[in-house]
Amino acid sequence: MKPKESKSGKKKTFRVALLGTKFMGKAHSQAYRNVNMYFPDAPKVEQAVLCGRNPQETEQAREAFGWAEASTDWRAAIARDDIDIVDVATPGSMHCEMAVAAAEAGKHVVCEKPLANTLPEAKRMLAAVERAGVKHFLMHNYRRVPAVALAKRMIDDGRIGKIYHFRGRYLQDWALSPDLELVWRFDAKQSGSGALGDLGAHTLDLARYLCGEVSELAATTETFIEQRPAAAGSKEKVPVTVDDAVAMCLRFENGAIGTLEASRFGAGRKNHNTFEINGSKGSLIFDLENLNNLKYYSVDDRDDAQGFREIIACSLGKHPYADNWWFDGHLLGYEHSFTHSIYDMLTALAEGRGTHPDFVDGVRNQQILDAAAQASKDRRWVEVG
Repeated sequence: MKPKESKSGKKKTFRVALLGTKFMGKAHSQAYRNVNMYFPDAPKVEQAVLCGRNPQETEQAREAFGWAEASTDWRAAIARDDIDIVDVATPGSMHCEMAVAAAEAGKHVVCEKPLANTLPEAKRMLAAVERAGVKHFLMHNYRRVPAVALAKRMIDDGRIGKIYHFRGRYLQDWALSPDLELVWRFDAKQSGSGALGDLGAHTLDLARYLCGEVSELAATTETFIEQRPAAAGSKEKVPVTVDDAVAMCLRFENGAIGTLEASRFGAGRKNHNTFEINGSKGSLIFDLENLNNLKYYSVDDRDDAQGFREIIACSLGKHPYADNWWFDGHLLGYEHSFTHSIYDMLTALAEGRGTHPDFVDGVRNQQILDAAAQASKDRRWVEVG
């Protein structure tokens, strides 16, 4: 079945092959499933084939997630003539091979973050999509949280003036127990890094998106639990080969300075992705654990009324993406950021343009991650790129 086209020749239906059936596979699936329901102006999307490694699990996921077919042969899925978009939602060790193969097959490529486990892999992926002339999109979904998109709009409108400070934290606590087995996120061969790439990559992307490019940094990383059970309930211990936490000092090209902290050992923090940005005219604060709200301070408020105000970023006609969901104040959740991301990506494809973040952003992010790892190793400031 060939993709449908409008009278203008632009594709109006895109058929997708999704590679990955776990956490991110589910998140991406709900976005493809819901985007046409809530964004009627979006190009049509068909969930053509879901690829996984285990036949039974993949078939179960196919039925639950709404895909037409299930496959354990991702190469065959990529090669199909009726596939327009390949979405890579697998562990980082598989990103490069899959994305390069998809580009060489002439497919547009969506990829989970971080783009790759290493900078050479990221550069290879960027070269492949540019050589093939296909569009490429990196799934940093937090850019599409309405409150974050509102913060970007306010910054671009000059509401907080010249930016002086960025403070970002991404804290979780799921790794606290020493009895937790060595899952793939503790293995550098599969994940590339630990909290640095898994959590820090998100905060770095938001820092770049909101404040501009990072020019240099200093960093330190730490692995608190150096050995873990080889499997659940096993007495055999194997080494952890990634970091558990990272802390950075940042300098931006525009003169701002910043700090970044990412950890899987923040007891009590479940998904604490937060930033504070201070400028010459005001400040903004966001916390993913309260994701519908944005705090804003303006120096222009009257002296007797100054203080942070809390904006609920869910008002029709006022806030990004809000018009496509519920009435004012009917809150959104984590999953909506994926739907917004897929909507923007599909719309860009239909119009023949790229959308951000893309693989260029992925390479830039990887340069910063590599610089942080080098800075931690050498205990010195490192220039980025």
